[in-house]
This record gives sequence, C-alpha cells and structure tokens, in this order.
Amino acid sequence: MAQPSYTDAIALLKADHRAVEALFEKFEKAGDDKKQALAQQICNELKIHTAIEEEIFYPALKGKIEEETYTEAYVEHDAAKLLINNIMASSPEDAFFDAKVKVLSEEIKHHVHEEEARSEGMFAQAREAGLDMVALRDQMLARKMELTKMAKSEALPDAELRVMQT
Repeated sequence: MAQPSYTDAIALLKADHRAVEALFEKFEKAGDDKKQALAQQICNELKIHTAIEEEIFYPALKGKIEEETYTEAYVEHDAAKLLINNIMASSPEDAFFDAKVKVLSEEIKHHVHEEEARSEGMFAQAREAGLDMVALRDQMLARKMELTKMAKSEALPDAELRVMQT
C-alpha cells in the first residue's frame, strides 16, 4: 500500500483530523455490532495523533506561539485522554459507552477548531513562526508509522496524561 504524501506537518495533522472526523461519523451511524471496533480505531488514531503532536510538533512551537494556545492544547489533550482510556477499557454493553464516544467527538471538534482557526489558531501561529514544516512532517510521519505498526501488532499503552493529575 502506498504511503500518503503530505506537503508539510500541518497537512499531515489536518489529514489526521479529517480521518478521525470520518470515524466519528461512522460510529454515529453504526449498529451495536460495529461500535466496539470503531471506538477502538478512533481511540488508537487519537493516541497516535496526540503522541506525534506532543512528542514533536508542540515542543517545536514552545516559545514561538501564544503561551495560552500552547498550554490549552495540552490540557485539551489530557481531557480527551481520560475519555480515550475509559472507552478503551469498556464496551458498548457498558453504561454511557455511546455518550463517552459522543463527548470525545465534541472535545475533538473543539480542539481541531482551535488548532485550525484561520488567523489565531495554533497552525496559523506555527506558520507565522517560520518553523521548518517539512522537517517536522518527516519526523512526525516516521513516528506515526512506528506507532501505527505497533497498534497493528499489539495494543498501544494507555494514553499518558501530561498535565492533569488523576
């Protein structure tokens, strides 16, 4: 299978956003027999996405974008990770399973909106900072491929909280 091509780091992250949005839509329309697999796929995609952002993209932005934008992104990730870990440990038969996936979807929509906002969003600020978005793309893509391979052969570990205390 051919590897998708992305012009830069932001194009890679936006492609991830669109892929997860499509998975959430599939989940909403799915029968109970498909929900567990879709929820697991959503959670794994989000774990991989947050890992490449937190390990590579966000550190490159530190001190180069608004501090509030930077810190809110980490807190939003942690809020999503709490739900991700909870969803991964449950099943559609559990109380509130669908509601947890729905709330996760809403949290992700909010987070994506803040990253992609045209003038003041994280991505716009990152472009203005003059970072090498192609080099960042290459680093993130290599890490994403590594994590994707791991997800196919074994379970990814729980999403690690960085800011919030559990």
